Formats: sequence, C-alpha cells, structure tokens
Amino acid sequence: MPDLSTTYLGLKLKNPIIASSSTLTDNVESVKNLAKNGASAVVLRSIFEEEITMEAEHYVKEAINSGYDESLFDYFDSRVKQHNVEQYLDLLLELRRHVTIPIIGSINAVTNHEWMYFAKKMEANGADALELNLFLMPSHLNRTCEETEKIYFDIINKLTSEISIPVTLKISHYFSNLASVIKKLSETNIKGLVLFNKFFSPDFDIEEEKLISTYVLSNPQDLAMSLRWIAMMSDRVSCDLVASTGIHDGAGVIKQLLAGAKAVQVASTLYKNGPEQIGAMLRDLEEWMNRKGYKSINDFRGKLSYGKVKDPALLERVQFMKYFNL
Repeated sequence: MPDLSTTYLGLKLKNPIIASSSTLTDNVESVKNLAKNGASAVVLRSIFEEEITMEAEHYVKEAINSGYDESLFDYFDSRVKQHNVEQYLDLLLELRRHVTIPIIGSINAVTNHEWMYFAKKMEANGADALELNLFLMPSHLNRTCEETEKIYFDIINKLTSEISIPVTLKISHYFSNLASVIKKLSETNIKGLVLFNKFFSPDFDIEEEKLISTYVLSNPQDLAMSLRWIAMMSDRVSCDLVASTGIHDGAGVIKQLLAGAKAVQVASTLYKNGPEQIGAMLRDLEEWMNRKGYKSINDFRGKLSYGKVKDPALLERVQFMKYFNL
C-alpha cells in the first residue's frame, strides 16, 4: 500500500484530504462521520468577526480583565445572544473527546480588533491550528492596493503574536500582484496559505427583480485557478500551500499534489456525493500511485510545479492561441 501521509502546518495527516469549513463541520456527529470516511483533518465552520464582536458581556469583561483595552470593543452589542460563540468553544472541547484527527478552527475577519481574544479561547479549547479566512473586497475607491495589503499584514502580525498554535491564511486571487503578495505573506509568521476562497456569488432574479445568491457549490472546472497558482508558487514560498475550490474527485487531488500542494480542502463534492466521496478519492489516489510506482506522496509532489515542469511559460500563459485561432 502506498503511503498517503503528508504534513500541513506541522501537523501529521494520514492523507491529503481535509474537510474544509462548511456546515458539514459544525457539529460533532458530522465531523465524526467525516473522520470515519477518511478525512485527515477538518476545518470547522467559520465563525465571523461580527459574531465574536457581539458576544455576551461576560466575555468582554473577561478580556478586559486580561489586559485588553476596553476601547477596542466598539462593536459590542449586548442585545445579541452569546450562544454562537459559546457553542463554538463547546464544540472544540467535545470534538477533542470524540475524534483524533486535527481540528482547525476558522475565523472570518476583516479587522484586527477584539476577535483576537476569541482566537486565544479557541487555542485553549483544543484547536490544533487556526485558519484565518480573510478577504477585503477591492471595491474601495479611495484605498490604494498598498493600503489594502497592509491590512492583511497588520492582522497576521497581531494574530500570530497572540496565539502559539499554527496559523494558516485563506485568501482570494483578488490582488494586483498576486505572486508577490503570496510570497510576502508566506514570509510572515503564518505556517500555511489556502488558495483560494469560494465566494458568495450574486445573481439577479429577473422576475422578482431582486438580488439572490447563486453558484453556491464549486464545479470541477473551478480547479483551474488554484491549480495554476499552486503550481506557480509551491516551490517559491516559505510556507505550506493547500489547494481549495474545484477539487471533486481523485484526479483533482492528484493534480494539486503534482502542482506542489501539501493537501487539499474539499466541501462541494461532499455535499453532492456524501462523505463517502473521501474514500473514493483516496482509492483513486492509491490506484494511481500504484500504477505509477510511487511509494509516497513525496515521490511526486511538485513534479509539475513551476520550477520542475518542462515548459513553465505555459503556466503563465493567459491568452488562447492554439484552440481559438480562427
């Protein structure tokens, strides 16, 4: 049997398939089922900064007593119940009793304000790592690219100074110089980068004439974006890279590993096919490795990355020549 193990954020994973943040990872039974079906780690459903900053008063008092500046809590609203925050922390504690795979907490944030204290609570309650889901929509007319990027680095520096568990950053491809930003981010104190976010996609209902969401789940074709950038950057960064979005089958896993990913995150394929899909993907990976004579993932990881592929210029090409030269 080939060795499917890998490492991510310094964590030993039995295989490269991680269940990404979703409603499938927000309760004990579902996480147990994912682990049973082969998930090597899970990223808990993201808790949003807004949920944390509007938590109950006793958490605010506790933070202030621990040395946090009371003036930071400018978003506090005691009218909002604390149960989301408490349930999240309770879930971490309970998962530590029921599963042995790594549990990665997830926070969706846009500032470096008082939610930092909650990150420390997550660490105390047993999170093995923290995934920071960070995206600033590049729609601010009066903010430069440099100012936007600075926000990312300010948040990272603040967070990594607050907690000791490894931090990974999940980002989008919306940067003016993506390669440079990825490299600079990898040289901070984070241990990993997840490429890329799957966003809410707006659409219009032309009958009701209102805004609706669409394309909630990814498609296999969505693999192309992260595949290009994992291959472009995997041997040029100072942290682990993990691929996300568009990975629906074993072939998708293999492609991302060939590009240089340490692991992959999946969600949409689990919604479509059930948690059993993890086992099917792992069987496809094993069969392919056996057929190719690979004993471990390290035997082929990054084989088609920018620094190793025969014609790296193809990874940088964006215009069609051959297929639409009519």
